[in-house]
Order: sequence, then structure tokens, then C-alpha cells
Amino acid sequence: MRHFVSTRGGPPVSFAEALFRGLAPDGGLYMPVGDLHLDEAALPDGSSLADTACWVTSTLSGDGVTSALLAEVSAAALDFPIPMVEIEPGVHVLELFHGPTLAFKDVGARFMARLMHALDPGRRHRTVLVATSGDTGSAVARAFHGMDGYRVLVLFPARGISSRQRRQMTTLGGNVTAVAVDGTFDDCQRMAKEAFADARVTEHAGLTSANSINVGRLLPQSVYYVHAALALGWRDTAPTFVVPSGNLGNLTGGLLARRAGMPVAGFVAASNVNRVFPDYLYSGVLRPRPSVPTASNAMDVGAPSNLERIRWMYDDDLAHLREDVRGAWCDDDETRRWIADVYERTGYVLDPHAAVGYGSLRKTPPDAGPSVLLATAHPAKFPEIVEEATGRTVPAPDTLASTLEAEERIVKIRPDIRVLRRMLIED
Repeated sequence: MRHFVSTRGGPPVSFAEALFRGLAPDGGLYMPVGDLHLDEAALPDGSSLADTACWVTSTLSGDGVTSALLAEVSAAALDFPIPMVEIEPGVHVLELFHGPTLAFKDVGARFMARLMHALDPGRRHRTVLVATSGDTGSAVARAFHGMDGYRVLVLFPARGISSRQRRQMTTLGGNVTAVAVDGTFDDCQRMAKEAFADARVTEHAGLTSANSINVGRLLPQSVYYVHAALALGWRDTAPTFVVPSGNLGNLTGGLLARRAGMPVAGFVAASNVNRVFPDYLYSGVLRPRPSVPTASNAMDVGAPSNLERIRWMYDDDLAHLREDVRGAWCDDDETRRWIADVYERTGYVLDPHAAVGYGSLRKTPPDAGPSVLLATAHPAKFPEIVEEATGRTVPAPDTLASTLEAEERIVKIRPDIRVLRRMLIED
């Protein structure tokens, strides 16, 4: 059976234990150990995302979860396409924003929610606590909305996300509580971690996580990398993946896919001015710092949690990590210029996060082979920035348009763990 271990040590646990614990008791993040190699003899016959997901997650989760269950979960969760569009010779955009909340996090959140519901050993009441800098909250809230036995608390910075991102969380109601924190995403993430570190709160509330700190969110993020590599010919070519990077869960998913045998030339970790990870790659010195609000707000992270996983995977060998990952960054002015430039030359509309990725690709282009830029959110979620840069209106898809006039329900709190603790225990 595949085992999972904390990045900080401790005894191995099963996939189900890691899934429901979220954060390890020692504060570390769970990672799979053992032979992670994808069996090429079992390459999926079809081209559906669900087929790819079953193949990949069966390898990464091990035999603790049956392939039949993973196939069922994959089919139910990943019922939307992820087209790959070549916007110029050798540069492909992988559109990960065709799920219900128009962001790549629908892949991990929907997969995790359905898997939790299928595996829940005690059918006890559970509270999903999630901190978001943009799209995670809406994806998780939507994935668990209306699910019996689960309530969801989403912590988001009151002034740190777009109005459309906010509305996707605050108009759901029911078992979803949207909590606006008078602070930054780093405050939200700190409070969530402090709540998970409190054994009394965790037990009383049946607390589980849904950020990319949860291995159930992380493993499915490897799926679309493999899906893109399959579409490009698997062993015929080795692409460079360009990854808009904030909390580094997306990049970690790609690195896991590489470890499992996916052909890849390398990765570009694309950041905005919250460039903690690129700076670490360049200098070898890790300097977490307060995040700064930007146009690419889902990447506004000053202390990326998943860097702990990446360092663990590479045995803290920075030279080895640099062989696989290059870092680059763009500020807001560059972001707007790249949105305008790509639209003027190709007619393709990038959202601010993909624009950071495109600019970073231009700053550190691959030596050879195709590039795959992960487009992590629909441009309609950022109308002010995108429409100013392109001079055109970006129509809101129906799933987004329906939230624009709906009533919002928001709980406002200060960034104090005592306030959050009361919410978790008293409700």
C-alpha cells in the first residue's frame, strides 16, 4: 500500500488518513513515498481528462484506493474540457478554466470533495477550512456546496480579491460561510494553520483542509500536466511548463508528475512582485515577507506553504532544483502590456495570471521544444484589467454572470485566531 509521510518526519499514514487530516500533526505536509512511476503499459486509451486522472491518481495514491472508485470520482468531478490552444508557434496555452468556477482549482477541489465523500470512514460532521488569495475559495466552496455532513469556512482578505472572485464565494449560502478577514492572504493562511494546530478545535469541528496543503487537492493537480504531455505525443516531445506561481501547489503537482515519469524539459515558475520563490532560486536565501496586492491577486503570497514540499522532494538540494525549475517575475505594468501585446498580435485574451506566465516565458525561454502555459483563470474574472488592456469587453460566462446580481452573505472578522476559534467551536 502507498504510504504518505510528513515533510517533517513522523510515522507513515494511509492516503485516507492524510486526506482527512490535511495538515500532519507535526505541522508538516503529507507527501507520497515509494515507487511513483506511471505504468506506460496502462496508458489511457481515450483522451478524456477523467481517463488521465484515473491513471495518474491510481499511481500517486497507491492501492489504498481502488481504481474503480478513482474512475468513478474522476468521471463525476472532471466532466469539463481543458483545451490546449497554440497561440503562436511552439507556445500552447492549457485552458484550465472551463470548470464551474472558471479556475484551475476546480480540478483539485471537485476531485477532493467527491473522494472525501466516498471515503469518509465515520460519516461524521466535518468542517472544511480554507484560506484563499483568489480562486481556491470559490472552487472549494462550490465543490462542497450542499454536500451532506460538511460545512465550509472560506477565509479571504477583505480587500485582496476581485469583486467577481468574491461573489463566487459569498452568494452560495447554505453550508458555506464566506469570512472576510481584515488583513492579507498571509493572515488568512496563518490563522488556518493555527486552527489546525489546535487539537481541541480540530477534534470538535472535525476540521479538514482544502488548500493545496491537503494532499487530496495536490495529487489531482498532476493530472493536467500529464494530460498535456499526452496530447503533445508523450515520448515524442518534452515540453516546458510555465506555471503561474503563488502558494506553489500547482508547481508541486507538476514536479510530482515529473517524478512519476512524465517527459518534461523543465518548469518556469512565474511570479508577480511577490517573488519569494524566484528570489530563492536565484540567491539560495529564503526570505518570506508580507504579500503585496497586485493585478494577479491569486499569486499574492509572501510565504508559500508548498515550498516545504518542494524542498523535501529535492532533499533541500538547491542545485538539483535549479536543474528542473527556473524562476521569473513580472510587475503589474508588464502584466498589462503582455495582455495587450498577445491580444494585438494573436487575438488571444490572457487573464493577468497567464500574462505573468507569458512574460516570464519571454524572459527565460526554453532552449528547444514546445512550451505549455497554464492558464489558471478565465479573463472574465478580471474585467477591469483585461478590458483596459485589450479595449474589448470580455463576456461573463453564465456560471459567473449568475452571481453578479445575487445577494452576498459575508462574515467580517479581524485577523485574530481567537475570533476564528470561536466560530469553529460555537457553530
